[in-house]
Amino acid sequence: MADQHKDDSLMEKVSEKINSHDSSSSSSSSDSEDEKKKPSLKAKVNRFFGKEKSVHELLGGGKLADVFLWKDKKVSAGVLSVATAIWVLFVVLEYHLLAFVCHGLMLGLVIVFLWSTASTFIKKSPPQIPQVIIPEEPVRKFASCLRVEINRGFAVLRDIASGKDLKKFLAAIAGLWAVSFVGSCFDFLTLLYTTTVLLFTVPIFYEKYQDKVDFYAEKAMVELKKQYAVFDAKVLSKIPRGPLKDKKSD
Repeated sequence: MADQHKDDSLMEKVSEKINSHDSSSSSSSSDSEDEKKKPSLKAKVNRFFGKEKSVHELLGGGKLADVFLWKDKKVSAGVLSVATAIWVLFVVLEYHLLAFVCHGLMLGLVIVFLWSTASTFIKKSPPQIPQVIIPEEPVRKFASCLRVEINRGFAVLRDIASGKDLKKFLAAIAGLWAVSFVGSCFDFLTLLYTTTVLLFTVPIFYEKYQDKVDFYAEKAMVELKKQYAVFDAKVLSKIPRGPLKDKKSD
């Protein structure tokens, strides 16, 4: 009886080991399958600004994009500090621009005049005042780029107003209304400073957490498309339109 009991216990241990090995192998295989599925799920997430474009390219590339993405921390911190100082000076302290320019010129003239006068008493040649000349080529490039962007904006507005795309028209109206609402709540300098702070924070945040942002943005876009489909079915489809097809066929 004792030998039979030992054999039974031995068989039970062997069966337990086999079951545990099978469960571990099945769990490892399921883990490997999950790992295989992860990249495929990640590949299904659509980029919010396009798959092939990086954040640096979306910002136009060059030195300006480097500043917004904090590639050179000293330059980025300096630009943001100057913008903050200007906002505090003119908005928080309510200092006027014309008074600031005049006071700055007065201070500069007084310092240079006293320096030049003192140099005659100590028998030293007065310091040479640098000649400030605005170069012509950068001004022309800036004016040319500004002209191109303004013309592009007018072309977009003309295309929207032509009535070809109702979705673009509604998006433009909603965007302009949102900008006008924000502009009525803040003054221009505060709005400009807020835009500057967003340019220094949102791109670097998006570059760091791009996958998560794209995932939730895709969900939001799907929900917006559903709501637009409901709005189109209940409202837009019931708006009467002229017989454009009959006119074209005639």
